[in-house]
Parts: sequence; structure tokens; C-alpha cells
Amino acid sequence: MNDTPGTGASTRCTGLRRITDLDPDQLAQIWGREPRHVPAAALPTPFADLLGTDDVDDLLSRRGLRTPFLRVARDGRTLPDADFTRGGGVGAAISDQLDDTALLRLFAEGHTLVLQGLHRTHPPLLDFSQQLAADLGHPVQVNAYVTPAQSTGFSAHYDVHDVFVLQIAGEKQWRLYPPVLTHPLRDQPWQERAEAIADVASDRPHLEVTLRPGDTLYVPRGWLHAATALGGVSTHVTVGVHVWHRGHLAEALLDQARREVLARAEQRTSLPPGVDVGDADAIGEEVEQVRTALLDALADVDAHRVARALAARHRAGQRPAPVPPVASVAAADEALGERLRPRPHLAARIEHSGDAPLLISRAGRLRLDEEEARIVGRWLDGESVDLGDALARRLLLAGVGTLRGLPGAGLGSIS
Repeated sequence: MNDTPGTGASTRCTGLRRITDLDPDQLAQIWGREPRHVPAAALPTPFADLLGTDDVDDLLSRRGLRTPFLRVARDGRTLPDADFTRGGGVGAAISDQLDDTALLRLFAEGHTLVLQGLHRTHPPLLDFSQQLAADLGHPVQVNAYVTPAQSTGFSAHYDVHDVFVLQIAGEKQWRLYPPVLTHPLRDQPWQERAEAIADVASDRPHLEVTLRPGDTLYVPRGWLHAATALGGVSTHVTVGVHVWHRGHLAEALLDQARREVLARAEQRTSLPPGVDVGDADAIGEEVEQVRTALLDALADVDAHRVARALAARHRAGQRPAPVPPVASVAAADEALGERLRPRPHLAARIEHSGDAPLLISRAGRLRLDEEEARIVGRWLDGESVDLGDALARRLLLAGVGTLRGLPGAGLGSIS
């Protein structure tokens, strides 16, 4: 079953369209290869609705945020949490809530404030990030960097994920340099190549640009970058795109082949007594036998099995749209009728393996009978169907459906 219902052209790539002037095919030509600066004039709307200075102060002082939702850094050094946290006060057995008084002092001294995980804590960025992830097909996370005038939060470094930089307020000068390691993986951090990075960053930048409010900058993973605030306070949002790559396909292929090999009794046979597995000569014949079995098994693994193996990781990479638990339960005994709709960003599909159809989604697993599976499948695809009150109530309380007009219910596509 397709995860995404049919949509009109006007509603497609709504998250992506906010941050780039390229359509998906054009973006694919530079994806992971070349940085790109897009001025605000080339984009449909500024970013004031996503995050503002008042929002930042509210998050820092009124929301009771804890670490690791904030980092504080200056000149490439990250402060220990104890420098900007304190206890939650009477009745709250919490020792690491943000201390706004300490943050006031540190920011005045020139430290950069890094708000992390805003795709979970700030509703406008939650909605935007979920739509962007649906457009890209890759999971995303959102951080914000608030930098005092003339300050550099982090020296030249690279990220192991792609980044879209959205300039919110103030101006920031960015310097980008070619990679010292192309397409780095998560276990290949920049710190391991600090000397090579410093050497490359001493040369002329590949791209030097000043971001102004409403501008965006795309930085592929591996590209070296450093930024300095100009004039007053500068705030930018970074959308980290944790890309799927061919290494993930290789992992899934090998895992499926390994499972196939171990399903054969002869490949589960014990090695002989006295074997020295550290001696290549002693295990050479066994290694060749297993290698042959693995190669045969790999040849039998098709793309459908790889996709099924990666589907669970795809679902885990993002959360579904928010759902209001209390309001949903309170409304569960009402006449649900046509008010129930699929919960957005659910990544739902119906699988028919086993004794009964199974609805699998980011909300979990729900068993259905054959008739229910037929009806729910049409409902997920956007058709107008009569679910009946009993089935609708099950879908609502399982977190698969949400009611139109219910306060706190997420919006967007169901992809």
C-alpha cells in the first residue's frame, strides 16, 4: 500500500518549497554534491512564523527545558551542562532545567546558544519538519543557533548529515570549504580529521556568503563550514537531514542474506572441538563454505525484501503528527462518522503475512480482519468510506486516526 494518498500539485513538496528554489529533480542534481545559497527573494515566504526572538526567550526561560535540549558553545568549545542548569525548585525533583540567569550572563559574554530538538519542542517547526521529511523521504531534525554579535560558535568542521540553514534574524557570514572526506558516515566524525580540516580551512573558501533573514543555505554532509555573526544578534535554524545512503541498503542486503544462510541446518553446524578461530589456516575451509553460501543467498535477495527490512527503520526515523490523548479519549464515544481521518505522517501500511491482516504504522500494530483491512486500506488512501463507529473508535484509540477539529490534532499528509 502506498504510504501517501493522492495529492494535488499545489500541495506537493510544501515543506521543500519553503527552503529552496529548485524542484525535486533539480535538487537531485546537486544533492550531496554542491552547496547552494538561495536568497529570500527567490522563496515564497520568510521564516518569521517558524521561530522568532520571543519564541527563543520563551523556550529558554518559561518552558522548563532540560538538557540535552540546549548546548552552549564559544570558539568551538562546548560548556558543561552544570554551567547553565539548576534544580527545578520546590516539588520538582529535576536537577538540570535551564537557568535563564546563567544563560543571560553567558550570552552577554559572547557564547552561542544551541537549541536542540526543536522538531519536538516548538510546534511551528514540528509541523514544518514533518512535512519536509515527507517531501525528502529522509528523516530530519531541527536545531537553532543564537549567536551574539561578532561571535563564532564553532570553528570549521563538517557534519555527517546534510543541512539546510534558514536565517531567521540578523546576519551571519558563512565560509564553506571542500570536504576532507567525501560523504562521511556517522562513525567518521570531523574530530578525527581536525588537522586536515584546519589545513583546508586556511585556504580561500569555495563559497563565502552572508545570510540575511529569509535566506537559506544548503550544506551537503562532509563540506567544511564555519559561521560568524555580523552586527547584532543572529539566529538561524539548521535542518539536519539524516540521509538514507547505499550503506543502509548494504546492511539490509547482508542481514537478509545472513538470515537465509542461518536458516539452513548445515550452516548452523558447530565447528570441531579444539578449533582455533584466531588461526586463518584452521578456519579457512569453513570461511570459504560460508562465503559461498552468503553469495548464493545475496543473489536471491530482491529489492522487495530489502524494502520490507528497511520499512521499520523508516517508520522509526520520524514520529507521526501530534495527537491529543485526553481530548481523543473524551471524544471516543461520540458519533465519529466522517470526522475521523488518518493521523498525518503515519507511514501506515497493511501487511497480509500471518494469520490476519496487520496495520503497521508509526503508531504501532493493529490486527484487523479481512473486511476491516479492505475498508481501512481505502480510508488510508483517502477514499470516503463508512468505517462504522466500532472500527472508527478502535482506530482513534490506537492512535491511527484523529478527529477533524479536535484541539491539538496534527495537520498534514499521512506519509
